[in-house]
Order: sequence, then C-alpha cells, then structure tokens
Amino acid sequence: MIGEHDSPRATDLANTRLPESWADTPLTVVMPTYNEAENVPLMAELLMGLELPGLHLLVVDDSSPDGTGKIADELAEKYLAEDGSPRMSVLHRTAKDGLGRAYTAGMTKAVEDGARYVLQMDADGSHPSGKIAEMLGVALSTDAGLVVGSRYVPGGTLSDNWGTHRKLLSRWANAYASTILGTRIRDITGGFNLWSADALRAIDLASVDSAGYSFQVEMKYAALRRRFRVMEVPIHFEDRTVGESKMNLAVQLESIAMPWKLRARAR
Repeated sequence: MIGEHDSPRATDLANTRLPESWADTPLTVVMPTYNEAENVPLMAELLMGLELPGLHLLVVDDSSPDGTGKIADELAEKYLAEDGSPRMSVLHRTAKDGLGRAYTAGMTKAVEDGARYVLQMDADGSHPSGKIAEMLGVALSTDAGLVVGSRYVPGGTLSDNWGTHRKLLSRWANAYASTILGTRIRDITGGFNLWSADALRAIDLASVDSAGYSFQVEMKYAALRRRFRVMEVPIHFEDRTVGESKMNLAVQLESIAMPWKLRARAR
C-alpha cells in the first residue's frame, strides 16, 4: 500500500517534535562510507544534535584509504548517551564491495543489536537529517514497513546544482524501474529510506543480490511483494559539496538490468 505524503497523520508530524516515547524508539542510522573523511564529522554532529535520544549512528566503512574509519572510531568515543553507552559505532569491512553489500551488512548488525527501525542515509550530506523525526513519526503512526524520503512526491525538490540532463535521467530511471515492476512508488531509486526491523527480517537481507545502487530498487520491490505498507514523504535532495560520487558504468548497467531480473524472479 502506498501512502502519499499528505495523508492527515503524516502532515501533522511535519516540523513537530515527537512525543518522548516515540523519540526514544531504538533507531539506527546506517551510513556506508568510502573516502568520506571530510563529511563524517559533520554528519555525526548533525545526527547527534537531533532530539531523538533513541538514535544510534552506525558507520559502515569499506577500508577507506583517506582514514574515514579511524575518524569515525574517534567520533564514536566522543558521542555517548547519558548512561555512558555509545550513540555511535563503526563496522569496518576489509574491501570495497559495493553500496548494497555495505548496507546489508550494516542493516543486519543494526537489527541484531536491537534496532526497531533502521534508516539508510548517505554520508555526503545529500539527505536532510531534519526529516528523520518526521519519517520515524510516519512509520510509528501508520505502521508502515518502509518510509521513503521522496524527491518526486509533491513537495519534494532537487538541488539547483542538478542540470536538466541529470534531472531527466533520474526521473527516467524511476519511471523505468517502476513501469517494469508495476509499482506506484514515485522514488523507487531513492536512498533515504526508513525500514522497520520486521520488514528487514521478512525480506531476508542475506538474499539480496544487488551490489550497487540497484539495491534501492530491489529492497523496495521486496517490501511490496511481502505486502508491507510503504509511505513516501517529500524531501529536498542536496548535491554533495565534498568528495566524489561513487556511480560508475558497472553500477549503471546493473541498475538497468536489475528490474528485469526481479520481474523474472517474481514470475
């Protein structure tokens, strides 16, 4: 079931401080990194500053040669809860094995460690941390298995730095995947997603095939196939200002082929 961003209960949560019982909900932000040494300190500061005491940041670092993993370890020692327990941790992986693999490793650990909800978030500042409370509130109020931070529902916007060609390509990619798979998710390729632990268990992260960005499509399709409720809330997607994009030709080719593989598998 797809719920639009303007459902009454979702709208009421926008720009609203969550009740204490909701703010305390165990929520782990899984943030894959590779050469994000300049971005990680700022992202950690933004997330730790949210009025969400139940939030924990899990950085999944793929042996970044620029020292991202070491910086993340130092930050984890800095950010502690009132009882002295860590609010941030680091999962060190030994190889650069793709975004999808990094996310499945982080999500698996988050659920094993007791997270009730898990949020996917990029380390480059493109996803708005100020929307996390709203997304959590929508999940709790609607019992959604997935809440998508969407660029393409009414109210969603893209960075002014995106040229016309890039905007058209992104919209085409969403239309392409959604048409092949028969979904009504408007931002099926988006990477700012909040999952319930129940949804992640049902999907079985070990069975996810995608190594690259097509992971986003595969996961959302899997949630729909298992009949979890999916909601979309509008976000502003900002372009990264530091570091380099990890998109390459191999990742693009996987993204083109994956919807057809998923459709064939479903049949």
